[in-house]
Amino acid sequence: MNQVTPPLRKVAERLLTYEAWANLEQVTRRTAAFLVCEKLRPPLATLMGSAGFRALLLRALTLVSAETSWRGVVKVKVDGSLEGWDVLESRVSRKEFAEASVGLIARLLGLLVAFIGEELTLRQLRELWPHVTLNDRIATAEENK
Repeated sequence: MNQVTPPLRKVAERLLTYEAWANLEQVTRRTAAFLVCEKLRPPLATLMGSAGFRALLLRALTLVSAETSWRGVVKVKVDGSLEGWDVLESRVSRKEFAEASVGLIARLLGLLVAFIGEELTLRQLRELWPHVTLNDRIATAEENK
């Protein structure tokens, strides 16, 4: 999946906003995108294995890096966690940093939908973020307001 649909982008924005507000004291040290990925990592590693999650995150990072000026700054470690967000935050504007965060999470969700399907992706998201409003469709349908 190369294109990020508006519904996927909206879900990514909601998850990032939720994590930023829920972890105000941590967000200064760790970005909301890092926190979203860390929250997704255990259940998805159980579902697809650590290497599978790492490959998915690495592909999402590669896709979003191709669209930005920060290629190679953020890396996926062997355990599937991210490193380099703190370096990135000091190198790019706040707008580019926010856009990169949304882009990464939206790409990751899009790849997840492609591999495990929309229904299972939504189920995982609802279990991890029960207080975040999600529609019944996130991959292709336009979001109802």
